[in-house]
Amino acid sequence: MKILLLGANGQLGRSFVEDGGLAARGKLAVATRNGSLWNGGRAEVADLARPGLDRLLGQLAPDVIVNTAAYTAVDRAEQEEALAARVNGEAVGELGAWAAAHGALVVHYSTDYVFDGSATAPYPVDAPTGPLGAYGRSKLAGEEALRASGADHLILRTAWVYAPHGHNFLRTMLRLGAEREELRVVADQYGAPTSTALIVRASLALLDRWCDADATERRQLQGIHHVVASGYTSWHGFASAIFDEAHARCLIGRIPKVTPITTAEFPTPARRPAWSVLDNAGLRHHGIDLPDWSVGLRETMDRLAG
Repeated sequence: MKILLLGANGQLGRSFVEDGGLAARGKLAVATRNGSLWNGGRAEVADLARPGLDRLLGQLAPDVIVNTAAYTAVDRAEQEEALAARVNGEAVGELGAWAAAHGALVVHYSTDYVFDGSATAPYPVDAPTGPLGAYGRSKLAGEEALRASGADHLILRTAWVYAPHGHNFLRTMLRLGAEREELRVVADQYGAPTSTALIVRASLALLDRWCDADATERRQLQGIHHVVASGYTSWHGFASAIFDEAHARCLIGRIPKVTPITTAEFPTPARRPAWSVLDNAGLRHHGIDLPDWSVGLRETMDRLAG
């Protein structure tokens, strides 16, 4: 089986490379926007902002395309919606069109931002969408384009993603917590902080099930899945837990004061969903373990302390 991983320098793509699970399942090619990896290694060039994906796909002829590449600058997308739409929407449709013509599977990652955040219970996979901003609209366009392509696909929505590397909330909190005595953190937005390690494990389990399935089982697997940790908290709750776990491992010398604030007190160019809790029961029915968000946090902190 030939596998192509797009976006290998992103926090999720890098986690796939470091995990090694994809490489263990077939002949793996990794691609980045500029052909270089974070560790100095070389990769294929795949810039989703530009045409030319068909050429690379034709050369590599993958059986599975794992697309972790994305435009993720949520606030900047309000001024660069055309670019976000190209990377997160149009390019995904092109991947789907090639996969449909060549019998390949596309594993693609989407987001809680496809919802408006007005719910009070976890969003099921078939809940009505209603993105609040340009980023969410672009990601929803990618979902729709992939489904419309006719390709075999797994669309994996996730939320509040973090890793021990890259740009994310956890790393920002650790940096600011070392610099400041007090931090003001939004306490009226809710979600399930989800580590890239969990996403990688769940993705590989789904891929294994797909490869072992017959045509009927594949029809049941195909579509949207919510790949998020169980439980939920607020950004304030997540920050407080980060500092408690970091202090317990001597990653920080003291715990800063974490003051809860409202979304209105921390305005941003893009509106964020107030409720980003996704229902992950579907994956549990497939036997895939999705532990509480606090478990992933402890695992990540252990790795940082290691």
